[in-house]
Amino acid sequence: MKSFQNLILLQNLYRLKALGFEYVDHFNINEKTTFDIPKSLRELNSNISTCHLCDLSKARTQSMSGFGNQNADVMFIDFSVSQTQDEQNNHYAGRSGETLKNMIENVLLLRLEDVFITHAIKCKPLKSNVPSSSEWNSCKNYIFSQIDFIKPKVIVTLGNEAYAKLNSDEENFESVRGHVIDFMGAKLIPIYHPQHLLRNPELKKVTLNDLKTIKSFL
Repeated sequence: MKSFQNLILLQNLYRLKALGFEYVDHFNINEKTTFDIPKSLRELNSNISTCHLCDLSKARTQSMSGFGNQNADVMFIDFSVSQTQDEQNNHYAGRSGETLKNMIENVLLLRLEDVFITHAIKCKPLKSNVPSSSEWNSCKNYIFSQIDFIKPKVIVTLGNEAYAKLNSDEENFESVRGHVIDFMGAKLIPIYHPQHLLRNPELKKVTLNDLKTIKSFL
């Protein structure tokens, strides 16, 4: 039995290596014996929905792989799933979600079905804590694979954390907010998180200008 378990463990590790993972937290051995690199966004999302690479899988209601057009010109990336989003299984849940919907529909003049929205961390953090570096390392290849499959013209990161993780850039967010950055064949434009705008309504005018920049590339 132990040799069989070791074989399954090795198969899991080879699968993760093929996907580009360099480090993962402890995971339980499962009984799936064959693994393939996903050939489509649908296959990738299926892998996300059954992922158990970190402890967040123990407390989530579900993995939130993303919502919207699989060929979208613009892709919004939040950092992590909120409690409300997890409870409702809705990427636009809560006041923050309503704010983002208004940005998309009233400023960019797009339908929610025209864009793609996802999170850098696909599951709700434990006890609403900030996800750890190991949890990001376990999850990061999913977001980069999604970008590869969707090939958006514009990637919009919502808030400091999403930008810092995606671009491996810990510099002052204010120095890059609203700027256009070449990234994975797309234009990366960091903007304030909708939740930050709710707490700081005086920044809405700045964000309106950032949205106009985004629109100019669509």
